[in-house]
Amino acid sequence: QVQLVESGGGLVQAGGSLRLSCVDSGRIFSVSGMNWYRQAPGKQREWVAGITSGGSTNYAASVKGRFAISRDNAKNTVYLQMNSLKPEDTAVYYCNRNYLGANSWGQGTQVTVSS
Repeated sequence: QVQLVESGGGLVQAGGSLRLSCVDSGRIFSVSGMNWYRQAPGKQREWVAGITSGGSTNYAASVKGRFAISRDNAKNTVYLQMNSLKPEDTAVYYCNRNYLGANSWGQGTQVTVSS
């Protein structure tokens, strides 16, 4: 069954902002590492940002300083705040849960940045 559901994607102009959300209906959210990945047309899926169960964060070089990942364990939700968006950020964004090496994925949300 679907356990990760993303939302918040859309069309935005370059320089704009979006906040993505991912709700986890599973029972292990609070003890899991959570990540955001993205996949642009014709390209491989790439890791964007991650947050550990303890709240430590890490970012791909291409988004560092512009994106921020956060989590709310009370709501089983992970967020990706995206600022200063660029056309090259256009992609389908996927939520990922990693627990002891087992990965779960959401179905993705489209982000399109116009120039």
